[in-house]
Amino acid sequence: MSKDQTPVLKDFIPNSGMIYHEDLPQYILCKPKLMPLKSVTLEKLEKMQKDAEDKLKQQRLEQINEGNVNNVP
Repeated sequence: MSKDQTPVLKDFIPNSGMIYHEDLPQYILCKPKLMPLKSVTLEKLEKMQKDAEDKLKQQRLEQINEGNVNNVP
């Protein structure tokens, strides 16, 4: 036999006895985790800022309305 030739092995399945089979662990893929685009803290800060702006607008409207009421004879 030369170096280029490899011996040919035939498959052998026994008629009696046990057959050994080894399971190799496979990677288990899980669902991707969705990350929020904004953090909870950032959302709270934006809500606080929006509430402050709304309150300021409300106060300005009240001042304008009080000024119009006082100017009416």
